[in-house]
This record gives sequence, structure tokens and C-alpha cells, in this order.
Amino acid sequence: MSTQEQIKEIKQSFRQMMDGSIAQSMRDKGVNYHLNWGATLPRLKEKADEIGKDYDLAIALWKENVRECKILATMIMPAEQMLPEVVDIWMEQTDSLEIAEQAAFNLYQHLPFAADKAFLWLASPDDIPQICGYHILTRLFMNKQEPNERGINEFIDQALVALQSPSVPVRKAAMQALIRFSELGLMYQRLAHSAISSIGLDFI
Repeated sequence: MSTQEQIKEIKQSFRQMMDGSIAQSMRDKGVNYHLNWGATLPRLKEKADEIGKDYDLAIALWKENVRECKILATMIMPAEQMLPEVVDIWMEQTDSLEIAEQAAFNLYQHLPFAADKAFLWLASPDDIPQICGYHILTRLFMNKQEPNERGINEFIDQALVALQSPSVPVRKAAMQALIRFSELGLMYQRLAHSAISSIGLDFI
């Protein structure tokens, strides 16, 4: 079956997963995709498991301006095959928080260069790359990956700026990452507490 035929079959499968109330709820929150079937994440995960990892299909699915295609692309892309420049293109084309979160969770946290991309995105002037960066670091910290000294300083500096951002999602993502950072050990806990105290905050 050609990639285009696969995409056609996948899109038809979305009709069975359709959930109008989820799609409507997203529209009400201002999340607008060209096409949105409102398929739930567990249903999409089942589809991804059925397909298996497939680089070419992931690339083709991502190009479709359809919510479910983009999420599925993040689920079936083999992390070890994804190049940094492709990640950059995907990030440039990510214009919703949901896609950023799904990409971080399903794919970006597993990339061999995950931390490098995350730190790069923390310094972005735009909310979506920043949030994606914090989500990646949250997952890495949860997996007990400790940053080096330079990484620690950079993370804390960026997180303190983010915690004072006018954007609620940016603040929440930074706080979540700081909480996970503090769980890496006593030294990290002290550093995190000292940092957030310096701007008059405390862990939620």
C-alpha cells in the first residue's frame, strides 16, 4: 500500500473515532484545526500501535492540516530516525498547545538530542516552543536525567523568567518542570526552592 493510500485509510478510520463534543469543546476554547474529528488520545494510540513505527508515513501525516494526523505522526515517528532539522520544521509548524504537548510526550522526550532542543526552545520569544521545552525537561527529570552545571544554571535562569510570564500555560509548564527538577535530589530541591523564593513564589 502506498503512503497516500495509507493516509486515505487512516483518515477514513478517524470517522469511526469521531467525537463531536470534543471537537466542539476545542473550538469553544479557540483551538482551530483545518479538520478536527475530536478523536480521543487512547483511540489514536490504538491506531498508532496498529500501524507501528513508520518514518515516511509520519512525515506525510504531519503535512496534513488535521489534528489527528499530526498527533498520530508524533506517535509513529521513530525517535532514532528523526533529524534535528526535521524537528525544527515541525516546531515551526506547531501552532497549538495540544500538538506541542503531544509531540513532547510521544516523541521529543525520546530524541537523543532532546535536552539540547529543550534548552534552545526555553530561550524562544514564543510561548509554544517554550512550553514544549519545559514539557521535555519535565519528562527527562522524571526519568532521573540530571543536567550538568551549565544546564542547571540555564534552566533555573529561564524558568525564573518564565514564572513571571504573562502567559499562564508558560508559567504552569515552567513550574511543573521546576517541581520535577527539585525531585532529582536534595541539592536540586534547595536550588529550586532558593530560586523561586527569590521572586517571591513557592511551589504550588
